[in-house]
Amino acid sequence: MPSLPKPRFVRVPRGRGPVAAPQVEPESSAPQILDGRGVRWINIEQPQHSHRGWLEERFDFHALAYEDVYSRNQRPKIDEYDDYLFIVLYFPRFDKQVGRLNAAELDLFVGPDFLVTLPNQPLQPVEWLFERCRANDELRESWFSKGTGYLLYKIIDACVDASFPMLAKMGNKLERIEDEIFAGNSAEVVRDISNVKQEIINFRKVVRPQRAVFGDLERTKQRYLADDLDVYFDDINDASERVWQMLETYKETVEALEATNESVLSHQLNDILRVLTVLSVVFLPLTLIASIFGMNVKVPGEGRIEPFWVVVTLLVLVGVGMLAFFRKRRWL
Repeated sequence: MPSLPKPRFVRVPRGRGPVAAPQVEPESSAPQILDGRGVRWINIEQPQHSHRGWLEERFDFHALAYEDVYSRNQRPKIDEYDDYLFIVLYFPRFDKQVGRLNAAELDLFVGPDFLVTLPNQPLQPVEWLFERCRANDELRESWFSKGTGYLLYKIIDACVDASFPMLAKMGNKLERIEDEIFAGNSAEVVRDISNVKQEIINFRKVVRPQRAVFGDLERTKQRYLADDLDVYFDDINDASERVWQMLETYKETVEALEATNESVLSHQLNDILRVLTVLSVVFLPLTLIASIFGMNVKVPGEGRIEPFWVVVTLLVLVGVGMLAFFRKRRWL
């Protein structure tokens, strides 16, 4: 695919009108570079527009690829060019500031002798691998000697494997919620169920569209991967499918827990309503008897103390009798 001509920057003459304030980019990190066995790995964390000029001096990447790097609305994909691949991937990342899972974008340029990684947010697996290669010369020589395809595999595999600890924590939350439900704390776990359900939805949004990209990666890997290393990208696909299957299981589990919790809450509400109904039925005849003898008309035994105790005894006998009847019918 031919490269588009580089855009021309035209200097705007000064005018007398109001001048817009220049947009200040956040402080950018310097590109990190590792060389070994004829392969160069360049890592630029949170790339800014100031990095584009640095890359253009060293690589002839397509202008549309640069636009995708700085765009935040891209989908996972693989673009094939004549001399390199441009890959956009997303991986789940827990944001401690907001306390929820977000999608971290990782853009990669893969060529015969270079690999450029551009994570838009700090990705711990990428940082960890880069630091390992920097600190261990033997490891760097071993990985770089197998080509950029193997290095690409190590990066993607580490990012996919980083999902499993997050899934394990999610599974522990589901187990704790199940214990809380059957411990009688159904009302308190409603918010926990909602939070876990939201985490699963966010996780699925990241993983689902990426499954097709891993399938395309398995097809395009032959350009930069030796035949004897063919099975490595199959391992990535298998790991991605395991992540998806675990998410499917968690989705079914949280839906079942939600239904169970609603059933428990409904059962508790029915118990309360049953007790209140029984009490209402018990007090209904008692209220009727008391109302009859409390009317502002002459009643038998008026002005004497003995009929009062007769009425009180009658109220007690009726109340106890009705409670015993409800108890016998197991309504209480």
